[in-house]
Amino acid sequence: MSSQHDEVVDAELVEDHLPALRDTARSLALPPADPDAWLPPEAEEDAKAGIADSTNTAYTRDFRDYVTWCQTVSRRPIPAAPQTVTHYISHLTRTPRPKTGRPYSPSSLERIIASIRTTHSAAGHQPPETKGARKVLAGYKARLSEAQDPRSQPNKTSPALPAVLRRALSVVDRATLKGKRDAAILLLGIACAARASELVSLDVASITEPEEVAGVGIRVRLYRKKVKKWQNITVKYGQDKDTCPVTAARAYLQALQAEGHTQGPLFMRIDRWGYLGAPVYRGGKQIGDPTGRLTTEAVSDVVEKSMAAIGMAGRWRSHSLRRGFATAAALAKADPIHSARHGGWADNSTAYQGYVQEASGLGDDNPLTNIGL
Repeated sequence: MSSQHDEVVDAELVEDHLPALRDTARSLALPPADPDAWLPPEAEEDAKAGIADSTNTAYTRDFRDYVTWCQTVSRRPIPAAPQTVTHYISHLTRTPRPKTGRPYSPSSLERIIASIRTTHSAAGHQPPETKGARKVLAGYKARLSEAQDPRSQPNKTSPALPAVLRRALSVVDRATLKGKRDAAILLLGIACAARASELVSLDVASITEPEEVAGVGIRVRLYRKKVKKWQNITVKYGQDKDTCPVTAARAYLQALQAEGHTQGPLFMRIDRWGYLGAPVYRGGKQIGDPTGRLTTEAVSDVVEKSMAAIGMAGRWRSHSLRRGFATAAALAKADPIHSARHGGWADNSTAYQGYVQEASGLGDDNPLTNIGL
């Protein structure tokens, strides 16, 4: 199973808009080429705020591995010659990773190239030209594809379509606080096409019922981290009470209120005895958010365990909810622009277009539907 870092970085990354990772270059004692290529601490913090922590961590890890390799082969890591990057990518396509026993996937190599270029910019250097490295990568993709190696395809999550969620929810004990929470995660997750990071950032106050949505549903105020915008999403009543996101959200909010939790995080840790926000310790030290807010991995665990409970095959993670929305909307022939905007995708998002394209083979718009076979 790939890490959260891999999933976040590989999904919808736009390299040119990432902020500088100057601290990485500085920690490696790599001087900038331009004497004016520096930022005061407060400006660095502002720049870091524009990138997800998981992406920053992945880039830092990738670049450190690259520097270590450069030292072993006596190559200059920065400013790097184009041949150095080509050599490194070629090396990675042929070198098994200790963790998996296999070389990196093409999508991970794309990320590594981006990390090298980004950190060059952070240090005030011109990013190296990577045509040679990308030719190596293209050949690697071709070899994997011809061999039908699973690494030639993106490691995508399975889409949690409404019919699948209905089955998963049928075995959730919704009489308990935990069951109410898990149902709300699953149904608000698909209704808002939310990433795990967006779901866990919700507060109790994020769910409202203003006058303009009376009789229609609820309003969810969500921060879309990828596009860095707040969004007010109208979540309508579902056709089935068992899969109605409004009903699930209200039931969970009422249960929280009964516990005296009326402000702060919406999705909270619940221990095996049903206690809300109980502290968690490891090695005698408290871990996790002290407020009791769920982590993104915990949201994936909710999805994964729900699907395992009904024996559903596939790769189930938090992103299954977001992908499930895109697939279901496409199958329902919903307006693609409205659907993309509802889910916080950019109008030209290749990720969303890919989901729509995959869904087209499942519906009536499949060209084999009416050709007389």
